[in-house]
Amino acid sequence: MSPEFSRPHRLGTEPKALLLRASAAECRALALRFGILGIDALQASLDLAAEPGGTVRIRGHLLAAVEQACVVTLEPVAQRVAAPIDLRILPEGSEPADDDPDSPDEIESAGGFIDLGEAIAEQLSLALDPYPRAADAALPPGLLDADDAPEAPAAPPHPFASLTRLKRG
Repeated sequence: MSPEFSRPHRLGTEPKALLLRASAAECRALALRFGILGIDALQASLDLAAEPGGTVRIRGHLLAAVEQACVVTLEPVAQRVAAPIDLRILPEGSEPADDDPDSPDEIESAGGFIDLGEAIAEQLSLALDPYPRAADAALPPGLLDADDAPEAPAAPPHPFASLTRLKRG
């Protein structure tokens, strides 16, 4: 099965600037894949630059307009997604080796190609709000927010406390 937003790109050594935009059909297919109500727009501006060892660094910015269901009311919540892109494309046969979460994501190329559309789709899925909530959404009565949780009950009295009081007095 091919990706919903596919933009194969041959990697090279020359710096390159690209602008990728998803079509309306690609946005609908991605929304279905991600289980959200809709994606109205998706675009990414990217700068590609070769690095030593055959890797290519991709930096840029992702912009999207999405609609997700509110976790409280299930009403549609429109959101703008703006996320930085920082990827390292590895030569074919190279395994990602950097486990540092602050380092750029590493993706292995295939035959000197990378599907930039799929890479952008994956970045969008990571940037989506996992708990979208409408501004006026409130929890139903009886359900508590963590801040409203009741305090723990006081510890039960010691079983010999009454005897101790009698002995004293």
